[in-house]
Amino acid sequence: MTRSWNVPPSETADSTTAATTVRGPSRRFLRTADGVRIDARYEPATASYGTGTPPGGHPQAPLAIVVAHGFTGDLDRPHVRRVAGVLARYGAVVTFSFRGHGASGGRSTVGDREIHDVTAAVAWARELGHTRVATVGFSMGGSVVLRHAALHGREPRARTDAVVSVSAPARWYYRGTAPMRRLHWLVTRPAGRLVGRYGFRTRIHHREWDPVPLSPVEAVPRIAPTPLLIVHGDRDAYFPLDHPRMLAEAAGDHGELWLEPGMGHAEHAVGEDLLHRIGRWVAGAAG
Repeated sequence: MTRSWNVPPSETADSTTAATTVRGPSRRFLRTADGVRIDARYEPATASYGTGTPPGGHPQAPLAIVVAHGFTGDLDRPHVRRVAGVLARYGAVVTFSFRGHGASGGRSTVGDREIHDVTAAVAWARELGHTRVATVGFSMGGSVVLRHAALHGREPRARTDAVVSVSAPARWYYRGTAPMRRLHWLVTRPAGRLVGRYGFRTRIHHREWDPVPLSPVEAVPRIAPTPLLIVHGDRDAYFPLDHPRMLAEAAGDHGELWLEPGMGHAEHAVGEDLLHRIGRWVAGAAG
């Protein structure tokens, strides 16, 4: 069962905070490079492999896992907390709400400027003393962790040691499924953005991308040699199997592809067994 703490957001932390060691859960606002306040939560590792000790044999393992949720999610959603609870058996976990989601500031750019949000979360994990940091993203978050690893993954504070992308698109502007056509209406129409704001607690930016950001499939070749895992369900109603296969082909020998039978889309569809498999992969790849 996922453990949770009622820890209120505290003062804003910027990217210059000195490295510290956190023994318990913590929640605070982070400030991104472009000035947006991001609601973030830290949970120490619990236990791994049934031993009661995280990988590495020390109660405060060096590994932290940054979880990037999908569009219209936030760090307090039950499915995000479930993911965090399982992954905490393999390392400390940082969850956060993307801009325009939950208690975070700003407005969603649906995968463009969200790269700064991931950068802030990874930097916070390193500021807390973690020497190994992996990112695990779902759907929109899956596309963002790919772009983050390609564009910022070698910077000292924002460096990633392993990347997992679950249920991510390979290319932008895809409208080939009914759920994606509905999502485009939500993002591009004033009435849709109202539905997003009041129905999904997601504030969506009205401006179109300019310039169009690097696509996930263009980003993937730049991630090497960082270990990369692509996970996708064969019953994903949003993105059919040509998306993960394009990403895997672009990754070449440095990427690994898991096509999961019977799995649907993103956090809601990821079972506990698969989350444990992902956790073991991350602990091995980033450890």
